This record gives sequence, C-alpha cells and structure tokens, in this order.
Amino acid sequence: MAYTVTLIDRANRQAQIELSVKGASKFEDFYEFRGSRISLPIVRVPIGLPVYRMENFRTFSEQAEHIALAKKPADLFSAGQESESIQQLQHSILARMAMRGKSNAKSVSDVLAIEQQRESLLITVTGVVVNGNRRLAAMRELFDGDPKFQHFSHVDCKVLPSDLTPTDILEIEGALQAKQDVRLDYDWIGDAKLLDAMMSIKNDIDGVAKRLNRRPGEIRNALQAMQEANIYLKDWVGAEGEFSRVAEAEQFFKDLPTQLQGKPVALQEASRVLAWSLMENPGALEGRLYNYNVIFGKRASDVLDRLSEELGVETVEAIAEEDEDFDFDIQGGPGEATGASSEPNYSSVISALKDTATRKEAVEALVDISTSILESEKDKKSGGAALKSISAAHAKLVEVDVSRANAGTYEAMEKQLGSVLQRANQILESLKKLQQAGNGNKQ
Repeated sequence: MAYTVTLIDRANRQAQIELSVKGASKFEDFYEFRGSRISLPIVRVPIGLPVYRMENFRTFSEQAEHIALAKKPADLFSAGQESESIQQLQHSILARMAMRGKSNAKSVSDVLAIEQQRESLLITVTGVVVNGNRRLAAMRELFDGDPKFQHFSHVDCKVLPSDLTPTDILEIEGALQAKQDVRLDYDWIGDAKLLDAMMSIKNDIDGVAKRLNRRPGEIRNALQAMQEANIYLKDWVGAEGEFSRVAEAEQFFKDLPTQLQGKPVALQEASRVLAWSLMENPGALEGRLYNYNVIFGKRASDVLDRLSEELGVETVEAIAEEDEDFDFDIQGGPGEATGASSEPNYSSVISALKDTATRKEAVEALVDISTSILESEKDKKSGGAALKSISAAHAKLVEVDVSRANAGTYEAMEKQLGSVLQRANQILESLKKLQQAGNGNKQ
C-alpha cells in the first residue's frame, strides 16, 4: 500500500466543500436522512480532501485488535480523526479490506479498477466520509500506484446538510446496514457493535429492530454473543479486544447464550469453561462444535460432576458470589441470578481446565465424557441407552482391583459401593415391574 495520507485541516476542507456546494449543478435523492427523502448536492473534490470516519463499524474489530496488540489507549481512533498518523493507520485497514472479496465476488478494488467510480461517496460538510470509506481507500491506492488511474485524482461526493448530528450519522449507517447486500460487508462483531451503539441512543430493541428491518430476538442474540466473546477474550485468554481470535466462531458465540439460559451463576461460569475448552480443541471433537451444545447446555451439570470425579477434584457447596477467582464480568446476561445463594462451586474443575499443567489431561477427560454423553443422547432415541450405560458401569467395576487401593480410600469406596448397590437394586426393581407389566399386557 503506497498511498500517503496528507491531511487538510478541517477549516480548509469545509471552505472548499461549501464553495463546491454553492456551485453544484448535480443533485441526487437520498432516503436515509431523518427518515425522509432529501436532495443532496454532488460535488467533485480532490481525492486527498475527504477524511476517514473513525467510528466505522466495519473496521471496529481491526481497530480494537490494533489497540490491544500495540497496547494503545482505547480512544486511539475515536480521538484521532483529525490526526494525520491515525488517518494513515485507518487507511491501511480500509485498503486491506477493499482488496478482500466476498465469497466469489470481486473485491472493491477490483470493481473500481474496471468500472471506475459509479457511486458517490457520502460526506459531511467537513469532509468526513459517512459511507464509502473503503471505496475511497481503494481509489487512493489505485490513483497513487498506477498512471492509468489518474482519473481518480478527484472523486464525486454527496454532501449531507450542515446541521447533521452524530446521532444522524449513526442512524444513516444503521439504515444503510439494514440493506442485505451492505450487511454482508460487516463482520459479526462490527455488526453487534453497531447494534449496541443504536441501542445506546434508542434504548428500545423493538425500535432498533424496526429501523433495521430485523427481528428483536436476532438483535438481542447478537448483543449477547458479543458480550460472551468479550468475556472469553478478557477473562479466559487475557486478550481483550483481539477479535481475530473469535472471528470464525460467530455461530458458537450466538449459540452460547441459549445454552446458559436459566442456569445459576456458578453453573453458568463453569458451562462457559466447558464450551471454551471444546471450542479451543476442534481437532479432538467428532463432527461440528454445534453437536456439543448439549454438553455445556442441558447436560452441563452431569458433565461437570463426571469430570470432577475423573480428575479427582470436588465440587463443594459454597456461596457463588464469594468465589472471586472465577467471577466472570457479565451483567444482565441470560439467566443471571441475583443475591447470594448456596450452590456447587466448580472452581477446581475450572482450574484444571485452565492451568497449563493440568489442561491437557482435563480436556482429554472432557472430550471422552462428552463423547460418551453424546452417544448416550443418541441411544436414548433408539431405546438402547439404559443397556449401554449398565454395560459400561459393569465393565468399569470388573476392572476394579481393591488390593492395590490406598488404605485411605477404603471408607470412601465402601460408601460408593453402597450407593452403587442401592442404585442397582432400584434399577432391578424398576425392570421387574416393567417386565410384569409387559407380561400382563400380553395376557
């Protein structure tokens, strides 16, 4: 990328644009300003005059990634719109995006190289690009890198009214994003960030849904998914803002809130850890991660109990709010509990899955348990689950050699075997009743 941004100061930009507006001879209807039609003047300005808008939700993820990796202030971009160095940085992000195509479609750069500029940029009276930032970056790169593109020395722009407000700009982006072909240009994090920004000004999910021609449930889920992604990056991997780590996990994070719905706080936190551990080890899974939703969803308690037993750790009764080490930072999430309550504490299981010294063994155990439970879920549908579980339990008991056991485990083993015998007798009685009922029906 060869183009170098040379920033024209705000006053000079505005003066040039206002002068061009006065002499404008072409106008174009625009339908996304305050919900009505308006005729906007089209002006032709030098390609170096417009400035990139920093509150750009298409580039939000890459901006956040840069801030995180370079350890820069959170407002690096939002405060840097009139900074030449930040404009240059934004240009680099936009130019890279402009060179990437969607699916089998040509990239923005390729289209402009063939068709030239067909659609005017949308700018404010001070030259801030509200729509068309990637196109501007692509035209600048073409103009600077090849003599045959010197026609891009000037660009056409529609100029919005001088009384435009930040809320108007956000509404315009939201309205333009509602168009399906435009929405595809946003990554899922950028899309959620835009929804979050619109909610901050409307505070009405039904109103935002109507404005964007989307379902309220879809918007709610997108916001929850972004929240879950933030928790994962901040609290689990210690990489807040590095959205490239979750870029390919959209469906996972959109599924997760539903699986956490209605769970007590401690179980929600432990279920997240189960989910994250599976997500991070796709090579160990059989089939798609989606198939494992039940593991951190409705069967999460079973998985955690079996995993704690397998790892030799305990889940003790405790006050969930007192467990500071694993209190993930989330407010208003699905099924959030309020007030202190006594419930299992899964800190030991979480530690085993997080600690580098025990993680490998813990994940292997989790995958084995998950595979067993998934097979059990399949067997339930075929009616063979009970027999399979009894056979598995019998096989494990056959392998037991108490002569090698530590004396300190004798009492615990006796209690466990008593429970096993009690449960076996209960199952046997149930089976006899079913058999008698079956024989009665035959008669």
